[in-house]
Amino acid sequence: MKKNLFIAEAIGTFALVFAGCGAIVVNESFGGALGHLGVSTVFGLVVMAMIYSVGNVSGAHLNPAVTLGFVFAGRLDKRSIPGYIGSQLIGALAAAAALRLLFPESATLGSTLPGIDLARAFIVEVLLSFVLMFVILNVSTGHMEKGIMAGVAVGGTIALEALVGGPLTGASMNPARSLAPALLSGNLSSIWLYLTAPVVGTWLAHPTCRWIQGPNCCVLKPEGESSEADCNDKSCG
Repeated sequence: MKKNLFIAEAIGTFALVFAGCGAIVVNESFGGALGHLGVSTVFGLVVMAMIYSVGNVSGAHLNPAVTLGFVFAGRLDKRSIPGYIGSQLIGALAAAAALRLLFPESATLGSTLPGIDLARAFIVEVLLSFVLMFVILNVSTGHMEKGIMAGVAVGGTIALEALVGGPLTGASMNPARSLAPALLSGNLSSIWLYLTAPVVGTWLAHPTCRWIQGPNCCVLKPEGESSEADCNDKSCG
């Protein structure tokens, strides 16, 4: 794998955590200046921006659960897992460290904390992650989130799910986004939920996409070979 791929993934994840978690911290520190709608919009917009910025380089996964979702779907070789997830964790931790430096008074640094009991929170995170990965699989090319509408579709999905799921679980859908601020703020009591539920959700998206788009929808192609033709010129890759 090319080094610039992992650099792009680290920068993209840094931007996601810095902007998204930063929006939560700013909202808490300045009397709700952004509001729930504003915070949700920030998460959607930053993901959309990163897809258009680095989607053609790394695929703009920005999320270990999405990377694993592409592997589950046969879109990405499992040998790529360490590089992708390592880069995402580095970017997320760097962003959380920057937020700690800028907002030392913040108790959470934008950590995801369940607002309902853990059993229901787990189900919510699974469902949110399933919907996110389902959309990604249907608008991406191979394991790449790129193209004219991919950013709008994925960013819009994240914003919508944050609006609904934010009060319930924080609408993480992303182990790196949850782990980094949790580590630097010490809010680790429920971190297992955010490390496992998104992965379960992205795993469930694969058979659903295959069921709808056909048996050739999710297959790993040799490097350089397009898989679009196998989906009758649809974007399911």
